[in-house]
Amino acid sequence: MTPFEPASGLRNAHLQTLLPRLLRRTPLFTPQTQRIETPDGDFLDLAWTGPSDSYPGDQPILVLFHGLEGSFHSPYANGLLYAAKRRGWLGVMMHFRGCSGEINRLARSYHSGETSDATFFLRWLRQQFPDNPLWGVGVSLGGNMLVNYLAEHQDRSELAAAQVISPPLNLASCSARIEQGFSRLYQQYLLGSMKKNLSQKVLALPEEMPLALEQVDAIRSLRQFDDRVTAPLHGFKDAEDYYRQCSGLDKLQHITIPLRIIHAADDPFMTPAVIPRSPLPDNIDYHLSPYGGHVGFVAGSWNKPQFWLEHTVPAWFEARTGHST
Repeated sequence: MTPFEPASGLRNAHLQTLLPRLLRRTPLFTPQTQRIETPDGDFLDLAWTGPSDSYPGDQPILVLFHGLEGSFHSPYANGLLYAAKRRGWLGVMMHFRGCSGEINRLARSYHSGETSDATFFLRWLRQQFPDNPLWGVGVSLGGNMLVNYLAEHQDRSELAAAQVISPPLNLASCSARIEQGFSRLYQQYLLGSMKKNLSQKVLALPEEMPLALEQVDAIRSLRQFDDRVTAPLHGFKDAEDYYRQCSGLDKLQHITIPLRIIHAADDPFMTPAVIPRSPLPDNIDYHLSPYGGHVGFVAGSWNKPQFWLEHTVPAWFEARTGHST
């Protein structure tokens, strides 16, 4: 695979992190949307690259899981799906609960280790497409979630191969990192979206939420959010317990399918604690780029920026699985 080389003059980690949102303000295509009902009475909203009823049974399907507070409108999401679409592949993204623009019905939400929705969705997808290779991509939080899924299911995974991009494999260290320096601006942005959605949920389900509406505004960090909301909603003792149980780093040895991990050493959401230190099994390709920021990886030039992920992700799947179009 061709290594990432940042665009001239754009090596700065924060530029790399922010540029995709500045360069791609509108999605590259209009998705076909679908809602499926979950076994517990909630719903998952899907975004497809195109119609699925006549898709050939021998062609791959790219399955995408987005990051914290992400959606189809996130530049990386519609960009990676469009890269699949241009190759003639079918692509689909599962919105985590509450991330499609409509709050979900139940008090529970999503988090870095919540794999039951992905498990249900992938089994549902396999029923619709019994013969197609399913290739998974997880971005940031969705990447750590996908590592958890692959470790839990091992040889029972519906996925033939997977890639995770900028995954926070050590959740405690990433939670601490985003409270430091310029990264606090990212925390402020994410918290604004999370608290807005949380407020709507508290108004809709006041008896089922772990805090009252007037307590939402007092949350000042992602760790506080995880301590006061994520942990009690999803059966963890506190944020530390959640981080310990759901960090993907120590679970990599349990994964059996081909997996590629893409990290940038200058990621402003991360610390060196996310980098695997012990030898990885042969089925895992670890790519650590000196530059790239958090889900950035903008190559080319100021005038002609190129989104490296949208080239390298499909190319790796083709090379690693022996499937070409």
